[in-house]
Amino acid sequence: MASAGESEFLSARCRRVDGVTIDPLVLLTDVDTATERLLHAVEDLDPAAVSAPSRLPGWSIGHLLTHVARNADAYTNLLTWARTGVETLPYASADARAEGIEAGARRPLREQIADIRAAHERFADAGAAMPAQAWAFPLPALGQPAAVVPWARLREVEVHHVDVGRGYTPGDWTDAFALRLVREIAGGAPEDFAVVLRPHGLDHAITIGDDPSAPVIGGSTRSIAAWLSGRGDGADLTVSPDGELPRPPRWK
Repeated sequence: MASAGESEFLSARCRRVDGVTIDPLVLLTDVDTATERLLHAVEDLDPAAVSAPSRLPGWSIGHLLTHVARNADAYTNLLTWARTGVETLPYASADARAEGIEAGARRPLREQIADIRAAHERFADAGAAMPAQAWAFPLPALGQPAAVVPWARLREVEVHHVDVGRGYTPGDWTDAFALRLVREIAGGAPEDFAVVLRPHGLDHAITIGDDPSAPVIGGSTRSIAAWLSGRGDGADLTVSPDGELPRPPRWK
């Protein structure tokens, strides 16, 4: 049984978001693992691959890798804000974000890899420096407490690893990651999109919208996550009653 001090610490750092308990310390470790997996994959790319198209329309692999690095810095800024209470925006502006990605996209592959690694180390250090109470700090830039930042970073690394388009697929995601992603997307879906999701092995359906005639979509959690996030065509999903699989709204 946890002591009073331990219980207070757990209460401060753990937050329940969209029905899922978010433990940032556990997720920081997941971010470490996911980042190393991504770095290992891109280290094997041909150096010319930075100019090759990624799976994101309009972005080369160089754009994608630069974004992964700058995103780590953006979340480091948010953790700094939560820890110090001093407003530290993720990006100076939307234009600055876009300009930074464009400016870094054509750098050599080795420079890109080193940049991601250094940015990740800054993010990991910022996470390690967080006192328990800081995880509860409300971040206006996210509309949620700082405890969601490690999840948000994990989501970026895992989804954009798929977007590199070099063999890593949603089938490589863990079920826990896929379920969190499904719930996050479901929670932010527009009002005119209505479906009932029945991931295999989940006791309760996930309902999007309030249409009683909404189709029921069944399949593995990973396949549903891939379809909702635009990283899979949903060919292995079922639709009940029989009919065409609806097109999910654009995400990310």
